[in-house]
Amino acid sequence: MHFELNGEQQQLADAIRRWIGRDYGFETRRAIVHSESGVSPEAWATMVELGLTALPVPEEHGGFGGDAMSMFAVMQELGRGLVVEPYVATVLGAEFLRRGGKHGALLERVAGGDAKLACALGERQSRHDAFDVATRAEAVDGGYRLHGEKRVVLHGAEADALIVSARSAQSAVGLGSAASGGDRQGMDGVSLFVVPRDSAELRITGYRTLDGLRAASMVLDGVTVGPDALIGRVGEGGAILDAALDYGAGLLCAEALGAMQALFDMTLEYLKTRQQFGAPIGKFQALQHRMADMAIHLEQARSMALLAALALARSGADAGGDLAMRRRVVSAAKYRVGLAARFIGQGAIQLHGGMGVTDELPASHYFKRLSMIELTLGDMDHHLERFIAQPGFREAA
Repeated sequence: MHFELNGEQQQLADAIRRWIGRDYGFETRRAIVHSESGVSPEAWATMVELGLTALPVPEEHGGFGGDAMSMFAVMQELGRGLVVEPYVATVLGAEFLRRGGKHGALLERVAGGDAKLACALGERQSRHDAFDVATRAEAVDGGYRLHGEKRVVLHGAEADALIVSARSAQSAVGLGSAASGGDRQGMDGVSLFVVPRDSAELRITGYRTLDGLRAASMVLDGVTVGPDALIGRVGEGGAILDAALDYGAGLLCAEALGAMQALFDMTLEYLKTRQQFGAPIGKFQALQHRMADMAIHLEQARSMALLAALALARSGADAGGDLAMRRRVVSAAKYRVGLAARFIGQGAIQLHGGMGVTDELPASHYFKRLSMIELTLGDMDHHLERFIAQPGFREAA
């Protein structure tokens, strides 16, 4: 088992770091965040040129077929550079399509950078439980009609197509063994659909989140889609949803690792240059102890993020594999990375002093992004409960 990037992965990571250092510095990012669109077409074009959009797409659909370890290398650098483009949302959407096996044409557009995706999974009542789905999918002549609301859809207003989760309900047309719609929780009865951004009866309200990214609220007031919009099989999208959410959590762990490394490095540099009582404050033993604790958290988070990437790479060939192992490892990583992000983020702010929370200092932006990552696709409490619920935990304890 190898815990290091191979030559190609390292070369790609180096290329991304050079691009960010040259064209996506802190002030450039701030300008993008405060622009009307909140994203940069020029930055997206460069990411396409670097092959980032093609990397996770299967080769038969014009991509490179990169596994979770390759994505680990990419996400770590994007986290280090605090990139705000809709890359994570698009890659996660592509994972849904890949596992569904029906939308090759859309995957080709994603690989070429011509289509951005977003995942509309969360709802008002669901909090971190993506299987708490109140949105309904009704079979009608010629397709399906969707009713419901989705909240905090990352880059929902910037996407060309959205992956929408819904509960399948019986209708006059009939859905065979689909769920009757009485229960809104659990994996059974969940269906997944590709919904074009310009669909009639789809209302999207975009806004900026506290970390500078964009999100949206959505209302599906009888949105009608064709039968080809279905991802996988009707009422049986739970396994795809479960696997894709783990994949997304792994991506976020890698992004958080890059952000934590950058925040740690700039804090260490600040301690070396900030003078007090005629000496750098880094000479004070109490602050050295704090940095040592932050370094320990960082390395433990790195180990768990790498382990999650390896587990996802092993299970990436299909929706099956060792489900219990995948869930345990991903939830353990999301919890441990979240714990490190909180400790390192708060420690960095405290060590920078009052200026650490100002908008002019990069430290505050890293702290905000780390805080949002911890809350995305399940917070620490959610993943700790999920880890405990996996088979064999209580017996081992």
